[in-house]
Amino acid sequence: MSQAEATVPRRSLALSNDVLSVFYRLLAVGIICVVLSFISDAFLTTNNLLNVLRQASLVFFMASGLTLVILTGKIDLSIGATVGLSACVAATVIKATDSAMLGALVGIGVGAIVGLGNGLLVTKLRIPSFIATYGMLWVVHGITYYYMSGQSVYGFPAEFRAIGSGYFLGIPIPIYLMILFLLAGNFFTKRTTYGQQIYAIGANTVAARLSGIPVNSRLNLVFILSGAMAGLASLIYLARLNSAEGDIGETLTLPTIAAVVIGGTSLFGGVGSLFGTFIGGLILTLILNGMNLLGVSANWQPLITGLIVLLAVWLDMKTRSKTDASS
Repeated sequence: MSQAEATVPRRSLALSNDVLSVFYRLLAVGIICVVLSFISDAFLTTNNLLNVLRQASLVFFMASGLTLVILTGKIDLSIGATVGLSACVAATVIKATDSAMLGALVGIGVGAIVGLGNGLLVTKLRIPSFIATYGMLWVVHGITYYYMSGQSVYGFPAEFRAIGSGYFLGIPIPIYLMILFLLAGNFFTKRTTYGQQIYAIGANTVAARLSGIPVNSRLNLVFILSGAMAGLASLIYLARLNSAEGDIGETLTLPTIAAVVIGGTSLFGGVGSLFGTFIGGLILTLILNGMNLLGVSANWQPLITGLIVLLAVWLDMKTRSKTDASS
């Protein structure tokens, strides 16, 4: 049996596991909601639930692009730094030109350029993605600090701020944007040739290359998309905060990776979905929201997030070993 043929039953098994993974995580969301509704009277209020979804939307925008990268078996550790640089550049462009549209395009473009840089480091220089993107994280942070020079930019037009803090029919605008990109991203990954090739690369890179898939081109694509989505997330974040400083985005990398892993996307590649990432982001946001409602110190929250990530990775490894044994 050829390598390409050997991946067919493995892919089918991965699909069934993916459905089960989403089901279990939806069940986890339900359990968390029930528990929090009993221990906090504030949890089931409309304002709190909308706030949870709005926070989850920011995580999703960053994590959706990262999901594509991880589906290929790679990683992007520069997400938070990319958000910071994109937000700062977008902020200065908006203030200089008074054009929210131009600032938004520049912010997304900066993210895409950082993503392309990551892709070229991986595909052209053959640097492992962990090292390449970790190095890029520090490079981008350095550029951001130099660019801002300790200054802050604040006070943006109302139409720009609406994408982060505005409402339509009583629902925050970021939630609408999240639903739109979730549907578009799900169509891209599940219904297009590009999406199927991304899964194939993650399942077996050698077999994907032998079957004619332009692996390097697709890896560059997912890194560009990851950077562009980080740029989009930076606009939501910037519009919500109404200010930009050099350290913006520094704390966002861990929650982003956590959302992807909790959502069931395998760090080994080839298994996962954007809908799963959305559920993962929702689970993480619910847990953080519950800790805030219960008055848990912010000093403990990174510890709990880290433990959740370790548990999710361990479960992924156990599931992966069972899948490999059955294929």
